[in-house]
Amino acid sequence: MLSSHEALAWYLEGARTHVSLAGPPVLAVRVDDDGDTVYVSANEADRLIAEELLPEDADRVVRVPWHQSVIEAAGAGVAEAEVALGLRAARASLLPAEVDRYRALGRETAEVLTAAARSLSASSTERSAAAALASGLAARGIDPLVILVAGEERLPHRHPLPTDGPLGNRAMLVVCGRRHGLIANATRWVGDAGRDDERILEVEAAYFAATRPDARLNDVFAAGTAGYAASGFDADEWTKHHQGGPTGYAGRDPRATTLTTDAVVSNHAFAWNPSALGAKAEDTVLVTESGIEVLTVDPEWPTVAFAGLRRPVARAFG
Repeated sequence: MLSSHEALAWYLEGARTHVSLAGPPVLAVRVDDDGDTVYVSANEADRLIAEELLPEDADRVVRVPWHQSVIEAAGAGVAEAEVALGLRAARASLLPAEVDRYRALGRETAEVLTAAARSLSASSTERSAAAALASGLAARGIDPLVILVAGEERLPHRHPLPTDGPLGNRAMLVVCGRRHGLIANATRWVGDAGRDDERILEVEAAYFAATRPDARLNDVFAAGTAGYAASGFDADEWTKHHQGGPTGYAGRDPRATTLTTDAVVSNHAFAWNPSALGAKAEDTVLVTESGIEVLTVDPEWPTVAFAGLRRPVARAFG
């Protein structure tokens, strides 16, 4: 029984499975040996058949009254939680068409960050920055799953929901945008450079160096977290915020910890996000046999060469 946004969007070729971003999917798929059955809320069925599902899916749709759970209508089956590791492994290595979609999504997400930064000044509010980001994403058909903005006074917060406060001389912009089920994650800095900007790139580089096909996620995590002390941060800095991990059809699929032993594979999307007080690095990348490919990239954003990659630096306002 496929019932989560990440599993359904992956299985149904990037179909939009939501109405409310905060709500559950409006369909479920029962996967049987003799074929699939798509259980859809009746009031959503015509739209999904016309706009989201493949033509051959229409004959497999069962319309469920809006007041009944699509999962209950589908009946008993193996729940996703029982095969979570297998499902993650199945969607980890992206197919060529998925890679193409991801490259386009990453590029356009980065372009939205650039356009928003150009519209901002030190006197802009965090909410006006968030509005520019949300508008830019929506205009490109990208769902704004997460939008975070921290002005100069709120940089200690790792998950800064926007407020009416001004950006000041240095601000952080964070977006997680979804299209075709895939999610692009990126952080950018505007205004002044930070004293730890280069050191946090060193930590990120430690993650990237260890993120190679056939590595285990817990080993990559250990190598990355060790980068904090090696770069002059407190050795326990990693305990103050999650560090990211694989991405794709979930924001993190899963968040990496000392206990996650998933294998890294070729064409595996990752978004590491090492952070310290007033410093953070985050981009969505593709792990390939030849190395790391950054997906959330816009040539208009200033970068520096760092550990073999072009990495973004703080951009001046306007």
